[in-house]
Amino acid sequence: MSKDGALPRIAVVGVSSLIGTAVIEELRARKFAHSVLHTLDDERDLGRPPADEEGEGRPKTPPASDVAGFDFSAVDLVFFCGRGVLAERHAEAAAAHAWVIDSSAVFRSRPDIPLIVAEVNAAALSAAAAGGHGLIALPGSASVALATVLAPLHARAGLARVDVATYQAVSGSGRAAMDELAGETVAMLSGKKARGRAFGRQIAFNVIPQVDVLDAAGVSKEERRLWEETRRVLGAPALAINATAVRVPVFFGHSLAIHASFERPLELAEAAAALAAAPGISLIDPGSSAEFPTPATCATSPDKVYVGRLRADPTRAGALNFWVVADNVRNVRHITQFRRPRFW
Repeated sequence: MSKDGALPRIAVVGVSSLIGTAVIEELRARKFAHSVLHTLDDERDLGRPPADEEGEGRPKTPPASDVAGFDFSAVDLVFFCGRGVLAERHAEAAAAHAWVIDSSAVFRSRPDIPLIVAEVNAAALSAAAAGGHGLIALPGSASVALATVLAPLHARAGLARVDVATYQAVSGSGRAAMDELAGETVAMLSGKKARGRAFGRQIAFNVIPQVDVLDAAGVSKEERRLWEETRRVLGAPALAINATAVRVPVFFGHSLAIHASFERPLELAEAAAALAAAPGISLIDPGSSAEFPTPATCATSPDKVYVGRLRADPTRAGALNFWVVADNVRNVRHITQFRRPRFW
């Protein structure tokens, strides 16, 4: 652990992954002060360079080292960004020396590990911070977007029920899935057949109502994650959440259609004011030139969770309908907000 007043020593594990690249870019964009940056990866990925490009005046990401041989006592803050197996093998050992922020699904269901969206429930870390090191889990990107927009409304009127359909970009399944969409699109425009390998069926020009595997009841793993993670982040274990997760042929940007009912009356103007004032949210006014958020427009500006088409539900008194878009890969601002003096 670095001495008081010293800049943190940082490691990024899984630097060749989409999220690893995004974390490096976010650290640079925020001018996140640090004394040293270690880039680490699995042995099989060491020859794969990060997907960032060296621009004018922009430092090049240092070559990655093998995470298996790294001494985590040499750092204060570690981001686990790659495959879940890396976190499974190394995250708890790293957390004995440093603050570890894991973006995989490995630890999200563990009740002894904080599940945090910094702009919603960062206060849940108060007790853990006393130790000077530890493990923090991040929800899935769709859960982050959902919890972020529901939190200010829940604080105003108390959520009674949420129905949500998510339309998730292929980048949620990694680089191979993005390559698949690009390859299938070119093939089909050339009169050839789609391979359908990444998702078990064609994704180009298609919509697949399944994200991750289905259980015996027909519920997908992603749908179960959505309601479990959102309840936990909001501190609302009994909240009724009904979810359908859909994969769409979009490279970046998850979209969510949300229908929310409340325990207390919530006027449309009050809901709009609560969303507009909340951290991490950009409410798009229906009278603006933007009209509403889309992945094509907002995934290139991944600073916020974007909310649009806010309106009253005509079938239920006091209920609201709205549309949300958030960049699922590059919208990592909440990851880099765990800053001094809280943690190191």
